[in-house]
Parts: sequence; structure tokens; C-alpha cells
Amino acid sequence: MKLKDLIGAGDRIVGFSLPFVAAAVLAARLWPGIFIAHAGLPGLVVGIALLAVGIPLWLVAVAQIIANVPQGRLITGGSFAIMLHPIYTAVALLVLPGLGLVFDSWLGVALGLVVYGWNRVFSVREELLLAELFRDEYAAYRKKVLLPWL
Repeated sequence: MKLKDLIGAGDRIVGFSLPFVAAAVLAARLWPGIFIAHAGLPGLVVGIALLAVGIPLWLVAVAQIIANVPQGRLITGGSFAIMLHPIYTAVALLVLPGLGLVFDSWLGVALGLVVYGWNRVFSVREELLLAELFRDEYAAYRKKVLLPWL
């Protein structure tokens, strides 16, 4: 088992997102307050709720990858039954925006959208590989996953 098999498209998603992170950090240094959300208590509550959902989804998906990919098994339960690519999607749409709101910043939402965009670009190769390796099983999984567009 190669580390690449466990990482999937994660290295490309992170690599292509880093320039946006660098630009955002630079913008925040040059223009303090540019990303301040002014969301107050409602933003904090929403941020905590996003983290309360996103972190467990992410952790379960990571554990499932570690337990199943080395054995060559297709993962169809847990976080994977809810959405496609739960590691990438949970980080992009739940964890990053949640952290941003907890710290009263729109930066997490902006970076989450960037990461999600790269997720959609780079996860296609994973989907094609899974469809090739697990043919009928993967097709059946795609039909029953709760949120197939994520």
C-alpha cells in the first residue's frame, strides 16, 4: 500500500489551494479587517454547529480510509454513505467555514469554496478509478449515496 493510495487527490487539492491561502493571508496583513465577518454570537453558534458536524464526518472518513483502502475495499458506509469524498467535502464546506465563523472571519468560507472547487476538479480521477476497480459495486454506491452532488 502506497501513501498515495490513502491520500487520493488531497495533495493536488492542497497544492492548488495554497496560492489562494497565501494571497488571503497577504490581503489580511495588508488590509486588516478585510475578512472580519461581524457575525457576533449567531456566527459563533453557526461556526460551532458546522464544526460539530464537520469534524466527526471528517474523522470517521479518515478512519474508514485507513481501515479499508489497504484491504482494497470500496467504502460505502459511514461518512461515505452521506456524501461523495467526505474528507475533502467536510473540510471545505463545514470545517473551514466553521473555523472562520468561530474566529469571526469570512476567510474560512472563502477558502472553503476554493478547496471545494479544487475538490470537484481533482476528484474526477478518483471517481473514474473507483468505477474501473469496482464497476457494479461503485455504480450501486453512487445511486444510493445521500448527497451525490457533494
